[in-house]
Amino acid sequence: MKMPSSSATNLKKEGLRHLLKTQDYTKKELNDILELMAMLKEARKENALPQLFKGKSVAMIFEQPSTRTRVSFETAATMLGGHALFLSPKDIHLGSKESLEDTGRVLSRMVDVIMARVDEHSTVAGLAEQASVPVINGLCDWLHPTQIMADLFTMAEHLPEGKSLSDLTVAFVGDATNVTSSLMFACTKFGMTFKHICPERFKAPQKWVEIALDNCEASGGKLVITDNTDEVAGCDIIVADSFYWFGQEDEKELRLSTFIPNYVVTQELMDKAGPDAMFMHCLPANDTRECTREVMESPRSVIFDEAENRLTAQMALLVYFTHHHIQAPTEATLTMHKDKIEGFLKTL
Repeated sequence: MKMPSSSATNLKKEGLRHLLKTQDYTKKELNDILELMAMLKEARKENALPQLFKGKSVAMIFEQPSTRTRVSFETAATMLGGHALFLSPKDIHLGSKESLEDTGRVLSRMVDVIMARVDEHSTVAGLAEQASVPVINGLCDWLHPTQIMADLFTMAEHLPEGKSLSDLTVAFVGDATNVTSSLMFACTKFGMTFKHICPERFKAPQKWVEIALDNCEASGGKLVITDNTDEVAGCDIIVADSFYWFGQEDEKELRLSTFIPNYVVTQELMDKAGPDAMFMHCLPANDTRECTREVMESPRSVIFDEAENRLTAQMALLVYFTHHHIQAPTEATLTMHKDKIEGFLKTL
């Protein structure tokens, strides 16, 4: 019997898009995702989430461990009626026995979304080049777009009275991490003032600065790069992150001695920002390095709201990137296939 050669996943879907970086999306498109996040979060509160990922699967590739990324994607898929598969380096042959290209093509035949948390941006970009399903960047050495969608939503939930997102001034105190870059790009795209406060040695690279300045020209935002912690004065939000990460262990002592104590977010630094300034951190946080436990537990900290909103973001992203491709069968089609298969099974 000749079998059909086409894929059940409908390869080369029209309008296929990936989330490699928020910079690829307009402010309106990012706002659409934020609005979807708000509706899904409200539905979750009412225990009334529509099953918008029913019958679908997301493959979660992890080259790096994560608490929030894994739990949020897996929970989001399940709550929306779908399924998530955890794929560590022990589970797949990515880049070893099987090429990046073949991995992307094979997974596209079996799942509806690929999420990849990887060491290098080229890996997730390579998957997207070959995949015929949406690919979501769960973190790479350059960017962390899913975190930033959660951050933007958290900012929107805690806006100072009378202000919109574009009115905010955000200060990132610390190293030029993948969160720094993603937040810098998103904030300047929305027209905010973004300040990167860090030692000269670890400031944002020129490539990032140029992208952010282009955003500012279009949005009316402002970018400040400085080593002066007094620049936190008047900021609405203070953000911190780890002073070193995977692949930077050999620089650990240099980094800690450079950042500590001047760039640690303390209560004194928060007070310098102002009485209404909020504190954010993507977590995990080290309360003896980049920030203090006092700041983390203060009423001005929204870090656990921010963490919860990783789930809010992942729900929206799974729906946003698959809703165009939903092909709901008619009752007649369901009945036809059911009768056909059951009829065949009776002959066995």
